[in-house]
Amino acid sequence: MNDIEAARLIAEKTEQLGGRVFFVGGYVRDEMLGIENKDIDIEIHGLTKQQVEAVLDSVGERLEYGKSFGIYGLSGLDLDIALPRTERTIGSGHRDFEVSSNPFMGTLEAARRRDFTVNALMKDVLTGEIIDHFGGLSDIKSKLIRHIDDKTFVEDPLRVLRAAQFAARFGFEISDDTIALCRNIDISSLSAERIMLETEKALLKAENPSMLFEQLRRMEQLDYWFPELNALINVPQNREYHREGDAWTHTMMVLDEAAKRRSDVKYPLGFMMSALCHDFGKAICTTVSEDGTVHSYEHEKNGLPIVQKFLERITTETKLIKYVLNMTELHMEPNIMANTRSKLKKTNKLFDLSIEPYDLIQLAVCDGLGKIPKSRDSEGFLLQRYEKYQRIMERPYLMGRDLIEAGLEPSEHFTEILGYAHKLRLAGLDKDDQLRQSLAYARTVLKTGR
Repeated sequence: MNDIEAARLIAEKTEQLGGRVFFVGGYVRDEMLGIENKDIDIEIHGLTKQQVEAVLDSVGERLEYGKSFGIYGLSGLDLDIALPRTERTIGSGHRDFEVSSNPFMGTLEAARRRDFTVNALMKDVLTGEIIDHFGGLSDIKSKLIRHIDDKTFVEDPLRVLRAAQFAARFGFEISDDTIALCRNIDISSLSAERIMLETEKALLKAENPSMLFEQLRRMEQLDYWFPELNALINVPQNREYHREGDAWTHTMMVLDEAAKRRSDVKYPLGFMMSALCHDFGKAICTTVSEDGTVHSYEHEKNGLPIVQKFLERITTETKLIKYVLNMTELHMEPNIMANTRSKLKKTNKLFDLSIEPYDLIQLAVCDGLGKIPKSRDSEGFLLQRYEKYQRIMERPYLMGRDLIEAGLEPSEHFTEILGYAHKLRLAGLDKDDQLRQSLAYARTVLKTGR
């Protein structure tokens, strides 16, 4: 039995007892948008808590997540089952709510507690009837994110991020009234995990994830969680290479270019975060000379502490932090090497320094495309060099046991000798040549005692 079949069975048993079951929330919204959504939520109206539990017990093994306000699941299924409920704020945080279930409150009040009209749609599981108390269908047609209730909306600061995230994911605009409310909501009490989750949804699902940050900018909500992005606004760029405008504009363009390639890279979230962070250093490195020429020398290296501070504010994922710092530091090099047609040894060394060299190439290409005039001349050269690098790295290479078999005694110098051998490998030498030259190098090292 799948989730939909379980929902219908629950609805049939509920109807026999005089109640109704509705699909609710994002599942209905996405169905109206023609988007697949495997997260299915249903809401059971008109039955007591005890009746609901009896129905669920007759369908499968009941799981209970909220004893006081009625949130359930069934073992083996991803179906979320709830009773209609009311929420009353008791603090400033996202979770600071007193929640209580009320199965007889009716669809109007049940829908009113939702955040946006597009999320307040309800669909009868058995008849398919759409209940739309607040104009959600019209707002979907108009591509509009609009809040439902002035008073209840401001009680949950996460809705600021959700509004911007939905706008990015669906390509919707946010109503002026909702923007105005969001400007006056304090989001500092939100957890880093929630900020990261909403950001991740936009980065990985939106066609134009820049809209998340453009909408937060409209709301004047960048300062607390994204000050490094805010600092890029009005930072000038060299007009010879960047006629698109300031560093903010360039970053947003690169981010949207990266979204076109995120399904092809090895680490999509890290890749998108790297596109977001790659030019943070321009905020502190940009200078304007007397003739008006703009330079941002060493911004990729000097920006690393800024990038690290930002990442550690919103995530504890060490893999992500390490990846983004590596990508940020190296992001200028691929295009520079492509423009100068660097030798194979040099591009191999760059790829060897990179955590994910293919992703680095894609970031560099996006950096070239995310500006006016666009530039993608480097892509062919870099991909050819990457193929050569891969072939070289697939060949047999010199290891410590090879040195021992050749007669060397293990010593404190082995690390240095193997490091030398690795350089020979990157230069394209085969294993026999690596061994021959490394043994000669070893004799020099052992003789001098370096």
